[in-house]
Amino acid sequence: MRLHIPLPLRWSDVDAYQHVNNAEVFRLLEEARIHAFWPVAGADAPLTAVLDGRPGGDTMTLIARQEIEYLLPIPYMREPIDIQMWIGRVGGASLEVCYEIYSPEGVEPQLLFVRASTTLVLVDAATSRPMRISQAQRAVFNDYAEEPLHFAKRR
Repeated sequence: MRLHIPLPLRWSDVDAYQHVNNAEVFRLLEEARIHAFWPVAGADAPLTAVLDGRPGGDTMTLIARQEIEYLLPIPYMREPIDIQMWIGRVGGASLEVCYEIYSPEGVEPQLLFVRASTTLVLVDAATSRPMRISQAQRAVFNDYAEEPLHFAKRR
């Protein structure tokens, strides 16, 4: 099962070429991860909000690897883009988060702009050492497990 994270674009995301700058795509992926995995104080959090990576939390999530395949330029749109996320792999202390960035839900034709993956390592905030993914976290992540991405342009 995939998570659908609607994210609005900011006017400042667009560069001189009139599309979302490639570096801003990393920020969009980061925003989607925060919405999906971190609890939000005073708000209804998704069931996947099982990582407390906020300042003062017990867990840090560090990026070990990121890969992005740009398929189409993302133009500025007023409607939120649809970032679809799933878990491609759950390891002992790491997980691979996979993404596809689409045009806004309900807009036809639906366009696929980006495929990406991020390998996150869970780290104990006090010791800075990798920490095992708990059984409770693993159970949540497994509900969103699908095949990992296979990048078409990888050499």
